[in-house]
Amino acid sequence: MIQKIFVGDRIILLKPHKKVYFPAEDSFLLLKNLKNIKGKILEIGTGSGIISIYLAKKGIEKIYATDINKKAIENAQKNARINKVENKIKFIYSDLFENIKNQKFDYIIFNPPYLPTTKEEKIKDELNSSFDGGKNGLKIIRRFLIQAKNFLKKQGVIYLIVSDLADLEKLKTFIYKNGYSYKEIDRQSFFFERIILYKIYTTK
Repeated sequence: MIQKIFVGDRIILLKPHKKVYFPAEDSFLLLKNLKNIKGKILEIGTGSGIISIYLAKKGIEKIYATDINKKAIENAQKNARINKVENKIKFIYSDLFENIKNQKFDYIIFNPPYLPTTKEEKIKDELNSSFDGGKNGLKIIRRFLIQAKNFLKKQGVIYLIVSDLADLEKLKTFIYKNGYSYKEIDRQSFFFERIILYKIYTTK
């Protein structure tokens, strides 16, 4: 059953899939802060496709969207067709940047698997890739940041969602050591965690 999602003045139509992460608070925190971006966009971990679909509906013409979950790519492609923006988004099955070749972007957007996860908490299912951040919640984020610099234009910007359940002090050190600076631009608090949106820039 197709669901209507209201994002500002836009309506996004999404068909849920049981093997694909459906938009939640972290998705909406991102969407709230993407109103004014433009240029060439890469979304890593597109899931249902809501972020890229929203940007396409706002008129951005050059959007690339990846996911490590093949079911997510299929679902996002269907959702893009439902919203009549399939010609504006190139969906790519990829582990982070693995299948992105010779491209530079103005913005890279990532709502990563950020939860600290024990071996017992992992699941043998496609959905594991949507939440499993490893022992301290930073496993995928670190890989992402090491690679992202190669795909950013000189003045490019990264939007990254994190959780205070992860080791944010280690992440801060890692960001600076790898030639980035950052600022927190938004957050949302719950009784069990805070989700935070970082805007990250290269410094060298």
